[in-house]
Amino acid sequence: MFGFGKPTTLPTPDQALPGREQQTWTLGEHVVLHTPVVSDDVPDGHEVAILGLGCFWGAEEIYWQVPGVWSTSVGYAGGSTPNPTYDEVCSGHTGHTEAVRVVFDPAKVSYADLVKKFFEIHDPTQGMRQGNDVGTQYRSAIYWTTPEQEQVARELTKAYGEELARRGLGEITTEIRPASETPYYYAEDAHQQYLAKNPFGYRCHANTGVKFPETV
Repeated sequence: MFGFGKPTTLPTPDQALPGREQQTWTLGEHVVLHTPVVSDDVPDGHEVAILGLGCFWGAEEIYWQVPGVWSTSVGYAGGSTPNPTYDEVCSGHTGHTEAVRVVFDPAKVSYADLVKKFFEIHDPTQGMRQGNDVGTQYRSAIYWTTPEQEQVARELTKAYGEELARRGLGEITTEIRPASETPYYYAEDAHQQYLAKNPFGYRCHANTGVKFPETV
């Protein structure tokens, strides 16, 4: 958090830190939902959403409370450095953004509802920052995992952008990419469900104050 003085330009792959071949930490059970944090074997009928919306501590807390969400984790996405650490990501030299991985049951909560919440709980117009948190690791991002998710993400981005424009606010800077292009790396255990372990910890919920249009 509080990334003043951090780079606001993404490094090229050849400029990025080298990283490491394997993750050097292990992760246990979700301390709130009591499901696996590392959930590469997604339950039948479930989907994965990967979203970047600023500091991942507060973002994960919001999503684990959504009915229909089976598990959440925090990690790093959109960068070049393999298996980065938190300190490396915060240096701005890996190209990653802090992200939340949400495993959800679409029969109970739609991907569209997760994306609408995404837009309402952060400010997607701020580029390489969220509030006082400045740096490439705080940029807004959606990494879609199915073609249907891509369509929903782009349609809702357009609709919310039009609503922001109607109110005289800035343009959306959210990065929209296929998750297949950008591996998701799990963050260290101390960051998983951070605010359940540290209830008085830092939360950044910079947002526009604009609700998603009810007609969409």
